[in-house]
Amino acid sequence: MKVIQSSSGHPEISRRRFVSLSAGAALALAGDPGVQAQPALAGSDHNNDALLHVQPRYYRWHVDPGVEWLEANTDYAQLDWTIPVHQAALVLVDVWDRHYLKDAEARAEAIINEKFVPLLAGARSAGLPIIHAPSPPHAMRHPNWIGAGTKPQRSAPPDDWPPAEFRGKSGRYSVYARPAEAREAELSELRSHLQIHPRVLPAGDEPVVATGDELHHVCSRNGILFLIYAGFNTNACILMRDYGTLAMTQRGYEVLLLRDCTTGMESRQSLPTLSQTNGAILLLEMFGQYSLTSDELLAGLKAGNG
Repeated sequence: MKVIQSSSGHPEISRRRFVSLSAGAALALAGDPGVQAQPALAGSDHNNDALLHVQPRYYRWHVDPGVEWLEANTDYAQLDWTIPVHQAALVLVDVWDRHYLKDAEARAEAIINEKFVPLLAGARSAGLPIIHAPSPPHAMRHPNWIGAGTKPQRSAPPDDWPPAEFRGKSGRYSVYARPAEAREAELSELRSHLQIHPRVLPAGDEPVVATGDELHHVCSRNGILFLIYAGFNTNACILMRDYGTLAMTQRGYEVLLLRDCTTGMESRQSLPTLSQTNGAILLLEMFGQYSLTSDELLAGLKAGNG
């Protein structure tokens, strides 16, 4: 693996452009959020001189001079970054107390107990801001939700194409709908009782956000430029939430994923190798984002505060 010293130019600009163009329709951004005035993030006044030293990993779609242009000749590379701690934040996505798929729940529970607990302790001790994003309905029920007491923002009305019936697979388009699942009511009931995992609850006034606009508001108010993600599921909410990795990349933030603090929803075929999880991580590393491990992050915080 090659370590490449950071420069003033962005080495992945073409990949960012690709993500922006390809995800634009699905991740269209809304207007200014209606959020109440918030105090500064916990940790933001901890020590403005504190630094985070990390070597974020990405996948390099280039080959060295003299090497044949083949996929087999591409490989991972790392950059060498020193980041002011107050310009970074740890974003926790959908860290719930249960999952309806028992094997996915078991993997997540092990990650929370073995990785999240020391991660949060170290982040808080070092003054790294923490932002909780547990999905809109759950965020809005939490006392730390930054949008509490404000009028919900209305989404822009949908375009008239595709037709509403087609989007809803109703009327003459109902033949294209997936069949109703016999246990959907059971699944909906379980989801209605989801809570933030008790070992990952917000501490003090750590903010809880429900939307990408709210996350952007917190970041812009506190000067945050680097978003370090952990949570679930790698191949769903981590990618596709409007406060997830792809949408926040579109907004211009540097996005890193803690690859040992996440797991995806696997299929029967992908489960033996966790290829959905690993593929989602690789997708990010290939298209403009980066990854770290939680141990690397904690070591980088310790080195920067040493």
